[in-house]
Amino acid sequence: MKAITVRNVPAELAESLERERRRRGASLNHTVLALLAEALAISKHATRTNGLRRMAGTWTETEYREFEQAVAPFDEVDDAIWR
Repeated sequence: MKAITVRNVPAELAESLERERRRRGASLNHTVLALLAEALAISKHATRTNGLRRMAGTWTETEYREFEQAVAPFDEVDDAIWR
């Protein structure tokens, strides 16, 4: 297998990788390989998401109504634009 050295890793990225390593309970090498495979959709367990799953179902009914009211104008079509 090929060995790759990654240099100049920003501190914030290194800290995030370390947190992810601990969360997965795996070595840093295994974590980085798994993240790369997932990002490239070549992992056996790769599931590409938009990262919003953790937010699903977190709005209150009031927040939902306010959002729907705020975006309602986007559903309107100005026929003059399409002539």
